[in-house]
Amino acid sequence: MKFKLKTAINYDIYAPTTFVFNIQALKTASFQKIISETLEISPNLPFREYSLKACTARFIILKATEYVPFSISYEATIETQFKLISKKRLLKNTPIFDLKNEIIPYLTPSRHCPSDKLVDFAFNNFGHFPTDLEKVLAINDWIYNNIKYVTGSSDANTTAFDTFNQGEGVCKDFAHLGIALCRALTIPARYFTCYASNIYPPDIHACFEVYLGNNWIIFDSTRLASLNQIVKIAHGKDGSEIAVASFFGNVFCTYMNIECSSLNNDSEAFQASEKFFISY
Repeated sequence: MKFKLKTAINYDIYAPTTFVFNIQALKTASFQKIISETLEISPNLPFREYSLKACTARFIILKATEYVPFSISYEATIETQFKLISKKRLLKNTPIFDLKNEIIPYLTPSRHCPSDKLVDFAFNNFGHFPTDLEKVLAINDWIYNNIKYVTGSSDANTTAFDTFNQGEGVCKDFAHLGIALCRALTIPARYFTCYASNIYPPDIHACFEVYLGNNWIIFDSTRLASLNQIVKIAHGKDGSEIAVASFFGNVFCTYMNIECSSLNNDSEAFQASEKFFISY
């Protein structure tokens, strides 16, 4: 699967400000290849790219000067290769003791996913299902059927518990709630940001991944994205770890444009089915 990405963001700067951006597609040896990419920053401000040991995201840290408007743009052509995992491979639960070391941190509460506050609800409503996969499918359906998608209904401080109580949110809130409910049932889950070719208006999208059958399986409780039409940017414990843009100073965003175009002849949408699930 091939995709063309374009991102452009403009800012006015009112005080010396340091930015951290997370807009570049993830580069891996297996499922996602970067065919070409360009990054432009105007004016020519000092920046560097970095990654963290526990996170493969490609962050950009940039120092902006007071009263100098600037823009950052990223374009790329990406080739992805997702895996289809059969349902029967996901039905066996993995005991916590047998999890890989790097999976264990995705069991515990985090800033936007206070799973400890949702334990009673999660066990009362989903704990009776015999397998973790069935629990996650029930959680995914419950969020879609009970949480309204309302643009502008949350902010950077909204948690999964807030979304649960308010009954509304946007894609990041749906993902946070899915993660929190899974963790409340001791099922590892993490936040997933991506470009999605079939959502409108175009934007960077949020889903969540659940560790089932030794694979990270992707779920989208908004059901806005076709799961074979996405380009991964990053994953983390929640959105605070892999925000699209963070800044330390005083700025105002004057323009943002996100594009993700499919270059494939076959653009048939794919969500989780009765038989197969997607892993990236």
